[in-house]
Amino acid sequence: MNVVAFIVAMAIFVLGFWLFGLAFAVTAGQLPIFFGGILCVALAVFIPVQLLRD
Repeated sequence: MNVVAFIVAMAIFVLGFWLFGLAFAVTAGQLPIFFGGILCVALAVFIPVQLLRD
């Protein structure tokens, strides 16, 4: 379970950084895309903190 949670959290973390970069490349909707990146990174940090604590 720990490995699966880590892989999911890492994938969400990378998606968040990809959304950060995408926000500067698009011509419309930069703010929602950037906030989506912030939410993805926050969720990626939340997963290990809550699920992997023992």
